[in-house]
Amino acid sequence: MEQQSFDRHLLHYGRDFLNQLIIRADGSYLFTADGRAVLDFSSGQMCATIGHNHPKIVEAMARAGRTVVHLESTMLSPDVIALAETLCDLLPEPLNKVQFLNTGGEANEAALKLAKIATGRFEIIGIAGSWHGTTTGAASVTYAHGRKKYGPMMPGSLAIPSPDAYRCPIRRCKNQCDMACLDVGFDMIDACSVGEEAALIVEPIQSAGGVVVPPKGYLGRVRDYCDQRGMLLVLDESQTGLGRVGELFAFSSENVVPDILTLSKTLGGGIPLSAVVASDDVADTARERGFSHYTSHTSDPLTATVGLAVLGVIVSEQLAERAAAMGDYLCESLLELQKRHEAIGDVRGRGLLLGVEIVADRSTREPGYELIKALTARCFALGLNVNQVGGPHAVWRIAPPLTVSRDEIDQAIEIMDQAFKGGPHPHG
Repeated sequence: MEQQSFDRHLLHYGRDFLNQLIIRADGSYLFTADGRAVLDFSSGQMCATIGHNHPKIVEAMARAGRTVVHLESTMLSPDVIALAETLCDLLPEPLNKVQFLNTGGEANEAALKLAKIATGRFEIIGIAGSWHGTTTGAASVTYAHGRKKYGPMMPGSLAIPSPDAYRCPIRRCKNQCDMACLDVGFDMIDACSVGEEAALIVEPIQSAGGVVVPPKGYLGRVRDYCDQRGMLLVLDESQTGLGRVGELFAFSSENVVPDILTLSKTLGGGIPLSAVVASDDVADTARERGFSHYTSHTSDPLTATVGLAVLGVIVSEQLAERAAAMGDYLCESLLELQKRHEAIGDVRGRGLLLGVEIVADRSTREPGYELIKALTARCFALGLNVNQVGGPHAVWRIAPPLTVSRDEIDQAIEIMDQAFKGGPHPHG
């Protein structure tokens, strides 16, 4: 099918559309209109966390369709209450108050508004290479992409360097971040802030920014900097939460509890569902000061029913633990692939969120911009879908569903190998 025949009425909102229609999805696979099966190692842009069209999600949607799909925002359904209780039971104190929305951008908007009204301040610090959404507030502290040609961002938007050990932003470290970038970053914040710092928002692992993994202790030091300045810590776990990195929440390994947590992609399993979770103190202060963040789809019954099903599968099937084990296997396989192909400059990540940096020259680390485009297209032609991320760099984000099998991982590695070699399809 010619692309012009099906996208002529669609507004183009970023990258070009794939020139094939996807007519079905199941588990780790997508199925095209021409009958091809394609392994999806992007998990539907990180959303199909328990696989495409999981039976529990389909059952939950059908159940909601028979009971209640939508209510006005002041009306609550039993599943909204149950999802709030289930989610808060999985989180440490004092994260006890939750609002359900649709997208990560919406959740981050709510988080920033909560931080501002609770502190009475307006400056928000982000991290270079971050991705928090495309709505105005979230976009103002998103530095990976999409900042050009839109005019002024939200007043008070500040940034510190990314803890990128492979491409040190302050030209100091090589392969092992010593957190000097964080210290320098806050020196610059202190130099340019007007003294109204409300919060710092950070992804425990920068996903769209190139799968940048901070060193151990980074979040703890961030927490200290926030506490010293009376700022709130907002953790955006839209892409790292609920098992993706081998534990339910990425902040758990650091023993750092945020003041505000946001979740999205992994919570809905493909259905638009997000959450902003706040501490009792933040939530109570915000309410006293008149916090308002209404949307037409806050606390939707249907999405809450699906969210309960997703959490049930993740917990009952121990998918966080499974992601840790399968992630180790996938990472080892990618490191073996790196030994065979000079274009793989770096392999990094945690659990089933891994990054493969493609370079034109391994010694100089020159990004392989054109090469990664060709490799990505080649992989899809061979039956594997992978996302290109990394902002100014060339990185594959390897993030299969948490239900991925070893056989599927082996198949994906075979396809990548053939893509680098430029050879025939590994299965004939």
